[in-house]
Amino acid sequence: MQRTLMPSRTLTPSYTLTPPQPGRPPEPRRPPESRVPANPRAAGHPRTTARPLAPARVLAALGAGGLLLTGCGSASPSMDPGSGADLRSGLPKAVRTAGVLKVGSFLGYAPVDFRGPDGEPAGLDPELATALGTYLGLRVEFVDMPFEKLIPAVQSKQIDLAMSAVIDTRQRQTGTDDDGRRTDPGVDFVDYFMSGTSILVRSGNPVGLDTLDSLCGHTVAVQRGTVQDEIMARQTVACGKIGKPLKVHSVDTDEQALAEVGAGTAVADLNDFPVAVYNTTSPDRGGKYQLTSGHFVQSGPYGITVGKDNGQLRDVLSTALDRLIQNGRYDRILAKWSVQPGAVSSAVVNGGL
Repeated sequence: MQRTLMPSRTLTPSYTLTPPQPGRPPEPRRPPESRVPANPRAAGHPRTTARPLAPARVLAALGAGGLLLTGCGSASPSMDPGSGADLRSGLPKAVRTAGVLKVGSFLGYAPVDFRGPDGEPAGLDPELATALGTYLGLRVEFVDMPFEKLIPAVQSKQIDLAMSAVIDTRQRQTGTDDDGRRTDPGVDFVDYFMSGTSILVRSGNPVGLDTLDSLCGHTVAVQRGTVQDEIMARQTVACGKIGKPLKVHSVDTDEQALAEVGAGTAVADLNDFPVAVYNTTSPDRGGKYQLTSGHFVQSGPYGITVGKDNGQLRDVLSTALDRLIQNGRYDRILAKWSVQPGAVSSAVVNGGL
């Protein structure tokens, strides 16, 4: 039985996530300190485990194919290094001795994980990872790798953890497929953000798409190895049963999926909510895309991904994340990237369904 340092509460949303209408683009820049919202708890306003995604404010492998990046450029946290010194003794000996935390990430998923103008890792995940590392007195090294290689890299100990919009699901925890067959050793998660899956289409929604069932009979593009890829695999079966085959193009990056939608070779792309909002509101997208009006396909938490045999690191990260939430650093990072509606009130281990 695995021990957690915080009471284990399942992140089960009691609300319906509804996509926003296009609004202010979540530009990746840091607002002046005077504009950063204060920690709600400091004002006596506790928040729920996961806040609804409101419409107004939202928004590789080591060796072959991997790229190692030290530091985080613009994602340097403004807090004293080693302020979580009391937690260092709980870190795995190898991490503690090296003083380095190797974090796997797919740096092509703005505004969550991407490269800034200086080529350094930027976005929600790199900044949170750097803040956690700095709190623990560790230097963070980012390993840029394809998304589908992240979990295998964690399991083979090529990296200490993955932090790249990886949605915590029961299947990923247990390493099983849709039929319950064991396919890999599984992983553990420390959940830190609530997200949902949105359907993104060409501006004007020329085909009139709304729900998953409306995709039947069409071609959809998604990034390979993602939860959205899994959703489409299940939907392909459902569409086949009603005689309206669904064709899915699984591609290497979300940029490729977007390009297919823009070119008309696919009618839709499925994105995590913050990324979908960025893709439909950011000026560099040129107004080419929009979200459908239907409810989210699926909601779930992003989780820091660690090996099943690395409970020490999991528990230390859980406690460190709780402290960043409590001291307001977590809120400031989310505010910088305009994703405050996905905030959680505490770290949760394996809360995905």
